[in-house]
Amino acid sequence: MLRNVAAVLLDGVHPFELGVVCEVFGIDRSDEGLPVYDFAVVSAEGPALSTHVGGLTVSTPYGLERLEEADLIAVPAGSDYVTREYPPALLDALVRAVERGTRVLSVCSGVFVLGAAGLLDGRRCSVHWRQARELALRNPRALIEPDVLYVDEDPVITSAGTAAGIDACLHLVRKEQGPEVAKKIARRMVVPPHRDGGQAQYIERPLPETPCDTVGEVLVWMEEHLDQEVTVEQLAARAHMAPRTFARRFQQETGTTPYRWLLRQRVLLAQELLEGTDETMDAIAYRTGFGTAAALRHQFVRALGTTPNAYRRAFRGPEAA
Repeated sequence: MLRNVAAVLLDGVHPFELGVVCEVFGIDRSDEGLPVYDFAVVSAEGPALSTHVGGLTVSTPYGLERLEEADLIAVPAGSDYVTREYPPALLDALVRAVERGTRVLSVCSGVFVLGAAGLLDGRRCSVHWRQARELALRNPRALIEPDVLYVDEDPVITSAGTAAGIDACLHLVRKEQGPEVAKKIARRMVVPPHRDGGQAQYIERPLPETPCDTVGEVLVWMEEHLDQEVTVEQLAARAHMAPRTFARRFQQETGTTPYRWLLRQRVLLAQELLEGTDETMDAIAYRTGFGTAAALRHQFVRALGTTPNAYRRAFRGPEAA
């Protein structure tokens, strides 16, 4: 079970990437019935650490010994992580952690720390597209996938850029504690619980980081009415725009078309229902707006490369199919 989480820092840590881990695992949301993690920020280089933000430092009473009790060790990004050397004690601690079954998760350039510890050898991994070449040069035995948001090679989880760290953390929550917990945490953070990419998290191109200032309310409505057939004209009317203007703004703010966004959300809902319920394929097809089990199967295979029955078996065992 995922209960004890430690974020391990080095000099030059990036506060935002550290904040990603703190936001998912370090906040007490027990008032909403959500899990509370025993969370600690750990220093690998003394009690006070610099950041890449001028004048901002991070101090913590926890040293590397705190990693020994963690179920998950997160390594946020930092300045010069691509080229710097790392404390041998930290690398040894990460290797021991993986050997005893502890998960390690990197955010952006934190992957270079895992590589220095030898944890990427023979494993698939993700990295920010700008750093893929450097990671390959430093880790020739790593199987780098630069076009994905994150890679889960349990117990090693790697993510690409900053926002992909959120995706990876929520993925782990979803995997360990179910889609409802991940969805509630994501809602509090005002981020999608799961971004486009399918099981392996492949994406055709990086999604833009533009906030959904114009179409945000429409996205919420669409997510709450996935079982309904809607047209661009109807959605544009909700946004008080002309259809062509709405379609253009939707593309700018989400990186995709209304149809593709709606299709992906329907597939995601189907995944959650397949994982967490015993509903029939016909019932799931109705709830997700696909209409028929045949249409559900067709779109599911196109999106994820597997059938709904096979997906349910993979997540819930053969008896659930």
